[in-house]
Amino acid sequence: MQYRSTRGQITETLNSPQAVIQGLAPDGGLFVPVNFPQVDLPLPNLATMSYQAIAELVLGWFFDDLSKDQLHQIVQGAYGSQWDDATIAPLSKEHAGNYYLELFHGPTLAFKDIALQVLPRLMQKALTIEKNSNEIIILTATSGDTGTASMRGFSDQDGTRVIVFYPHGGVSPVQLRQMLGQRGDNLTAIAIEGNFDDAQTAVKTIFNDQSFNDQLLANGFQFSSANSMNIGRLIPQIVYYLSAYGQLVRRGDIKLGNEVNFTVPTGNFGDILAGYYAKKLGLPINRLICASDENNVLTDFFNTGHYDRQRPFFLTNSPAMDILVSSNLERLLFDIYDESAPSINQLMEQLKNDGKYSINAGARAKLHTHFNAGFATQQEVQREIKRIYQQDGYVIDPHTAVASFVANEYYSANNDPTPNVIISTASPYKFPETVYQAITDKQSPVTGLYAITELRQLLKQPLSPNVQQLFEQSQKNEQVIQPDQMKPTIRQILQL
Repeated sequence: MQYRSTRGQITETLNSPQAVIQGLAPDGGLFVPVNFPQVDLPLPNLATMSYQAIAELVLGWFFDDLSKDQLHQIVQGAYGSQWDDATIAPLSKEHAGNYYLELFHGPTLAFKDIALQVLPRLMQKALTIEKNSNEIIILTATSGDTGTASMRGFSDQDGTRVIVFYPHGGVSPVQLRQMLGQRGDNLTAIAIEGNFDDAQTAVKTIFNDQSFNDQLLANGFQFSSANSMNIGRLIPQIVYYLSAYGQLVRRGDIKLGNEVNFTVPTGNFGDILAGYYAKKLGLPINRLICASDENNVLTDFFNTGHYDRQRPFFLTNSPAMDILVSSNLERLLFDIYDESAPSINQLMEQLKNDGKYSINAGARAKLHTHFNAGFATQQEVQREIKRIYQQDGYVIDPHTAVASFVANEYYSANNDPTPNVIISTASPYKFPETVYQAITDKQSPVTGLYAITELRQLLKQPLSPNVQQLFEQSQKNEQVIQPDQMKPTIRQILQL
């Protein structure tokens, strides 16, 4: 499998190990397959296949430079005893009209584990194949979950180092505790004064600083990314869409070949893009419903064709979605513009220089064949958590509640009989303050671990081993810097 940049300013293609190692293309674009896999999706088999078997199948389509034995080792290591549920991504029964795909049973209690248990192992195999002896510096901006899952996945992995930048005050107490409590000699997490977009923009700028990259190489270092900008982070997320469909068929909730809708809470767009790729592979998906919080730049984009990041930035009760620059949207644009790299380069230049762009009528028409979009306010998020709990005793986190609210708005406005699966991206115990307040209508008097205990007592549920582990982590001190200090800080960490 060969990969190219969405922006087309570099003409050479890379094999899959090279694309995984490099992470971001030198022209600022994202790597996409030169030829998207044309496969015979074994739809009838999904109902009987384990999550691991589906993962090996999907990874083999996109990373065919790796042997079957190498892929088997990656998958078995990624989806083993570190998960609280042997199903890996279990699908709930129907609750208040929707199914919930629980992606939070991994070590950091959020969907990022699905891919970030794969990526470090994939990276190690890629380095071996390419005979690359550089130390790989995983440079990542996070709105909370990616940083935690990256640090957990790469902890003490030989030949790698992780540097995470996150917005000061812009992550939940549990997310912060996880980042500051994760142990590993190769891990660093630093707060910046600013929001996630400030961190992500600075990380992209550093990635594209050729002189800095040359200095790194001269000292035996090389940047890569654990964000969904890295194709090795994105592709494993396709698997859970196929797994969800198989579970629906196995239980008799749908018949083989029936279409399904997926409603996805998204900020950086990688999660829902994986669903779009699953549809391209042949999964019977009717609508992909893009759910945003009050930072609803994606809702406006899908409804109008205009993308404009020049708007107020809100810190909400769904902090992992507090994003105004959705990097993975670039891959979707590349697809709907018939893989025209010059068109994508022009749009991204407009976004960089003007803070906005508009797509043409043809591209907008293609979007409308696949996507719907909506958003939820913070008050609507809290009401949705309470509604689901009161109706069915089922507890969801605020990000999942964004999707649940948007899904119900969609079904109220459309005569669509298609069953709906909500991508449930985080454990309620990762955001216990918001969940407690939503259910009780009372402000939680405590935060972090104390709030987890309070919520557990309210719900009368035992804590899973991965939630319990939070109580056993000691904490490092938080370091806070200005965004313009990110590059000097990296130099200091690497002793350049």
